[in-house]
Amino acid sequence: MSTSEIVSTQRRNLPLLATPEAVTGRTYIVTGANTGLGFEAAKHLVALGAGKVILAVRSIEAGERAKDAINKSSGRPGAVEVWHLDLSSFDSVKAFAQRAITELERVDAVIENAAVAMMGPVRAEGHLLSVTVNVLSTFLLAVLLAGKMRESAERSGGGLVRVVIVTSRIGFTAQEEWQRIWEDPLVGIEQDEGLQVKSYHLSKLMEILALKHLATLLPVERTGVVFNLVCPGLCTTELIRNAPPGYKAQVADMHQLYGRTAEDGSRTLLHGAVAGRESHGCLLHSCEIGEQVCHVDIYSKYCADDRIQE
Repeated sequence: MSTSEIVSTQRRNLPLLATPEAVTGRTYIVTGANTGLGFEAAKHLVALGAGKVILAVRSIEAGERAKDAINKSSGRPGAVEVWHLDLSSFDSVKAFAQRAITELERVDAVIENAAVAMMGPVRAEGHLLSVTVNVLSTFLLAVLLAGKMRESAERSGGGLVRVVIVTSRIGFTAQEEWQRIWEDPLVGIEQDEGLQVKSYHLSKLMEILALKHLATLLPVERTGVVFNLVCPGLCTTELIRNAPPGYKAQVADMHQLYGRTAEDGSRTLLHGAVAGRESHGCLLHSCEIGEQVCHVDIYSKYCADDRIQE
């Protein structure tokens, strides 16, 4: 996407579409909730009356600090729990999912916000870290919790529950690189060292294409689970803390020009957590369905292949 396209969709002061009526008494899981967008989304959920909000974090200490801050701002101690989740470890993802299935009475929405923007050869579970955290573990968690969430939808008398994958339209800037690896992206991105600098961008494009395909395999009419994608736009967070200095400086300038605050950006996550069945399989941004301004041609180009049809 060009800079002008990004700026044109970077509205600020977004609406808070989540309401007490939609949130009160419900249970939410927010990954990467100790800082940035995840923290602000969790804070909103508690303030809106959520019955339970699970802060899924890699650092329990950081999670406890976030919990204390939310308790203080909301005046509702007892709504927040801090659970360990390390998306660089498949075993950690499995253990977290099993705990949620066992201990939680219901799961009304999972906001998968945690991500890394590592642009180098750092690996976890045999893959580049950005791929493992942003794609493989993110979808592993969604799939492992799908059964629990289907039960939650059935027990609510036909209500909807939601899996929200927080992604980025920056993935569309990696279409040329994607053409080099799309037939086997997990292998291709490893073999082409020149793509490592674009691993974050490619991981986001993988998320978008994977979610769109998963949504066809798990139709909301059958499961009661809405799967959608949210691009929060350019927000001032700690996401790029591990990026090269030059790239961080460039993004910092963009933040100054048209970036959203983390609180403003978090409203897009909340929109995904309450959006209706029409959002199933869609990419949302600025608290609305944003398919019309996202490069839908790539969906038809790469999702038309027989190997990835239902």
